[in-house]
Amino acid sequence: MNILETERLLLRQFTTDDAPFIQELVNDPSWLRFIGDRGIRTLEQAQAYILQGPVASYDQHGFGLYRVSRKADSEPIGMCGLLKRATLDDVDLGFAFLPQYCGQGYAREAATGTLAHARSRLGLSRIVAVTNPGNIRSILLLEQLGFRFERMVRFTPTDAELKLFASSG
Repeated sequence: MNILETERLLLRQFTTDDAPFIQELVNDPSWLRFIGDRGIRTLEQAQAYILQGPVASYDQHGFGLYRVSRKADSEPIGMCGLLKRATLDDVDLGFAFLPQYCGQGYAREAATGTLAHARSRLGLSRIVAVTNPGNIRSILLLEQLGFRFERMVRFTPTDAELKLFASSG
């Protein structure tokens, strides 16, 4: 199901058919460094990730992470969307792109569309985002999108600290 369209991109719900793309994305070195190893090595594990993550979120919350593809060739290039984590009071913007598509404005375009969708269709005024303190590209993008640093957070006592940014639009 298509969720939103931007000038160059199409964001739609993930399906288990997207398992090969998910397997590639979650094993990319930048994902592993900044987001973490999800232990997804097979297509079956990628399908389970899709069902237990994005698809479960669509069913439970009415939103989730979406597959981002280029309109010109339908090539999947990343994910962008909204998460509702039990450890955070607010809905969280998340995004990740394959390295060959970074630096071309795709993440900004997808995130801008997602934020507009969140505010106009879902009625969300306050949205947060968390990122690894070393992920300078994500931090810069969040600041360009109007997010401001609020505090450091941990999802569990043993997790590394993350920077929490917030945007109230």
